[in-house]
Amino acid sequence: MDQNKSRESTQVKTGHSLSEAERQHLARRSNTVRQCLKHHGISCSENDMPNIAVLGSGGGLRAMIGLLGSVCQLKEEGLLDCIKYLCGVSGSTWCMASLYKEPNWSTKLDTLKENIVHRLAKGSVSWLKMGQKLVDYITEKDNFSMTDVWAALIVSYLVKEIDEHKLTQQRGNYTNDPYPIYTLIDKQCKHDKLNADVWFEITPDESGYSLSGAFVDSSCLRSQFENGQKIKDQPETDMLYLQGLCGSAIADMEENLKFLYEQLKHLIMGESTKESHTPQTPDVQNGCLLLLTLVDLNLCVLKKEDPTVYLQTIKDLLKDKHDEIERMTVHLENVVTSEKTISKEELNGYTLQVCNSITDMFTVQGFWDDTYKAIMRALEEIVCWIWGKTYNFLYKMEVKDVDPSVLNSKEREYEDAGLLLNSPYFSVLREERDIKLIISLDYSSGNPFETVVQAAKLCKALQIPFPKVVVPAEDTEPKDFYVFRGYSDAPTVIHMPLFNVVNCNGEVEEWWKRYPTSKRNYSLKDITDLMEKAGENIKNNKEKLLKEIQNVIKDIQKSKLG
Repeated sequence: MDQNKSRESTQVKTGHSLSEAERQHLARRSNTVRQCLKHHGISCSENDMPNIAVLGSGGGLRAMIGLLGSVCQLKEEGLLDCIKYLCGVSGSTWCMASLYKEPNWSTKLDTLKENIVHRLAKGSVSWLKMGQKLVDYITEKDNFSMTDVWAALIVSYLVKEIDEHKLTQQRGNYTNDPYPIYTLIDKQCKHDKLNADVWFEITPDESGYSLSGAFVDSSCLRSQFENGQKIKDQPETDMLYLQGLCGSAIADMEENLKFLYEQLKHLIMGESTKESHTPQTPDVQNGCLLLLTLVDLNLCVLKKEDPTVYLQTIKDLLKDKHDEIERMTVHLENVVTSEKTISKEELNGYTLQVCNSITDMFTVQGFWDDTYKAIMRALEEIVCWIWGKTYNFLYKMEVKDVDPSVLNSKEREYEDAGLLLNSPYFSVLREERDIKLIISLDYSSGNPFETVVQAAKLCKALQIPFPKVVVPAEDTEPKDFYVFRGYSDAPTVIHMPLFNVVNCNGEVEEWWKRYPTSKRNYSLKDITDLMEKAGENIKNNKEKLLKEIQNVIKDIQKSKLG
């Protein structure tokens, strides 16, 4: 029997206890941590050994590459084996996905680093493969959404691969590594301002709400549940989709839309000569041109340019075929003449109507037939803008700490946690994980203290122990190492901004300009320079890190005596 299948539970777990697999991993990891601390001259017993978590913030490819540089330097300094948890948000999860794909990655990190760097600098994913992945997502699952489009067309382009491994395949393959936690938020809980747990975590073993204590086996996350029982199987999501789910906030909405439309245009045109395919019937040829024009129309309106030529082209292509669309097109032409623009609502309605009316044009059997239909579905999802649609494993259950509006919802929508808090604090603030030291590696743009300040405010509102956070004035260039010491049950937080006065030599602003969150392609020099900056923050503060570990151990010992 398959090991993963034998461990799969179709029952939902309510309660705050850790999974048995996580507990077993931490027990094994404890010996590694003690040996690592001993190597650095720090002695502690099993009872006073601190649980240490590394947090990787969001920040697109900058965060992915920055975390890789930080982790490699932790290994170089002999500190990686002190860490029990590695947690990520958004771009940092892309790095984690690349690391944990390799069993016991920390034992072969030099080779793995070279492979990841080479892939990001020199790799690419063909439009053919992107299109096929989009088709696969549509055909294999019930709940297709913008996240599938984003993963297939954007994340694959950014990380230069389509990773079809499943998260549960990592089970038992990282015995020498920190325990991984990928983090999301429940979009409805955030937008509806419910008295509900918005924080959602995914591990190789189970997935669920961090603070409410409601989880399901990760292999079943996409399956349909009712009253705690699985009633319909859905295939487990792959790692490309997980990266799309975790990392969907790399730019503002307008920039995201422009990027998506450009990717759809490339997919329609089959830009690579090796992938070019001439449709075989006039209908398919016209359908191809119509889709391209529809995408151009949306892109044109987004850029606030005159869309008249695209409306005329659509009208010509559909002449005498679709009277309703022709009437809508004439109406939009009149709107453009009088208003000089088209409202978002009217354009969205028009796009959906065109997509729904032209499916019969793609009747040729084969890949390109399916791909054009997938492109139409992608356009519809862009219009609807629904992300991370997933069956709700808590549907029709009665769970004490979960808001009834969550329990009564058949589906939930999950999205990038960076839209609420750009660092995965709440996954490690679960009381049962007993984290004593948090190392916050912050690759966020903007205010270098926003994540830790925001975490402190949220913890105060939720009555979760967190250290007092006092930060420098906003016009002060950040240093590379800040300590917010814990008290009582609160962990100590070490906060390390990526670009700072120490590693940038007074050129912090210049480095931020070189590495904006929206940067989509990195040269080899871009990658190595960024990894070096992230690594310097670890290298320059090795002794401070060890000192804080010692301080935490002393605090644990004092608390046990008191």
